[in-house]
Amino acid sequence: MTNSFDEQHPDQKSKITRRTFIERTTKVAGLSLGLTFINPMTSLDVLADRGKKMSRKKPLLVFPVVSDVHMNETSDQTFNKFKETLKQLNQLVPKQDAFAVVGDLTDNGLVPEYEKFKTAYEANKQSKAVSLIAIGNHDYWNGLPEADAQRRFLEVTKMPAIYYHKIIKGYHFIVLGTEDGVTEGTFSVKQIKWLSEKLKQAHTDDPKKPIFVFHHQPIKDTMYGSEWGFTVNRDLFYDTLKKYPQVITFSGHTHYPLDDPRIIHQKDFTTIGTSTGAYLWLDAGRIQGEVPEGADILNQALIVEVYENKVLINRRDIHNKDWTGEPFEISVPANKNSFKYTDARKDKKPPFFTNDAMLSIANDMTTATSLSIMFTQAKDNLLVHDYKVIVTNLETKEVAKEYLGFSEFYKDPVPNPLILNLEGLAPSTTYDIEVFALDAYGNISGNSIKAIGRTKKGEPIAKVE
Repeated sequence: MTNSFDEQHPDQKSKITRRTFIERTTKVAGLSLGLTFINPMTSLDVLADRGKKMSRKKPLLVFPVVSDVHMNETSDQTFNKFKETLKQLNQLVPKQDAFAVVGDLTDNGLVPEYEKFKTAYEANKQSKAVSLIAIGNHDYWNGLPEADAQRRFLEVTKMPAIYYHKIIKGYHFIVLGTEDGVTEGTFSVKQIKWLSEKLKQAHTDDPKKPIFVFHHQPIKDTMYGSEWGFTVNRDLFYDTLKKYPQVITFSGHTHYPLDDPRIIHQKDFTTIGTSTGAYLWLDAGRIQGEVPEGADILNQALIVEVYENKVLINRRDIHNKDWTGEPFEISVPANKNSFKYTDARKDKKPPFFTNDAMLSIANDMTTATSLSIMFTQAKDNLLVHDYKVIVTNLETKEVAKEYLGFSEFYKDPVPNPLILNLEGLAPSTTYDIEVFALDAYGNISGNSIKAIGRTKKGEPIAKVE
């Protein structure tokens, strides 16, 4: 499987220029033929070298967080990616106080997969960094009884138990463990009561300090991707944490990218997703699918810096050797009234198409039942997430189809122009196509771009004698 956009689409990447874009498409009257190559992720300058910024003030505590590395018995792809992750994190943070892995160390909990994890981790782990490793649902998928699967995990990772508590430089770390291989996760009442006790201990120790909690599956209905979270004992789990606004939870499982600003969420406490070192997963209902082509390129990590008055969470694109977005900043001591990553966060600015944006039909990709459109990406102050495409039959004046397509914000570089394939249309039919842009918060562009396209003639249906 290829692992870069260049390898997947060599002609699209190397040959789609201003000239070929125009030559391959149907010119739309009234639209400018200019094409501006932009980055739809943000109109703000991304910090070029955050490593320098990180080093200006020495944090009181610093630790990376990764998850879902998915070591595989028959392929070395994730093994090599994990080694690169550890290498980069060591370069960026040469003095780590801890290192967290939030579940799914393996694809199937097999001994050779655990050996790969152990080989990469032990060769690159900093000796003074405390290991904080959680078990994930994939680590149970070895056919063993649950107790034996847990025993195998503990033997390899040397963790004290499936769920445990550590104090590092005066800060409390609580690691929870899903208790079986159920995909959505299982956290028993017994474990949640234990969590309650540890939270009380941490709060009594110092109510102003953040408390760090790690668990593989997210809490349902919190941050981006939490539709994949657990439901059994969900409210008990949430209400146990709710009493402590200083809690910051880190969860994996979803494989949703760190690029989306909703990956962090605050209401009664803070939740944040930790992406993946294996392959991308995304929202349902888009043209590209939940696991789009080239999904295995994704490799991301967090670097957490703790200061006296704040916690900074830096998002690292390991695969791109760069940062994505600005750091998330959480004030210390925590106060719910000052939370800024809430459902009501202030971003109300919709994305927009520039005056020279264009939309055209890729004639050489058109079939009897589909049209491929190419268009200039919109701009947004944070991130263009999707495009809504409305296809109207010009003969009947009725909407024939509506589509959602990702902006492919998860690719590096983000493709511009973007190509979307609109399938399920009727042969020999002329359509009006209108495209609107949406950001991560559902704000829709006030302007749109349009084109007219016609599907090819269908093959005649053979008569049955």
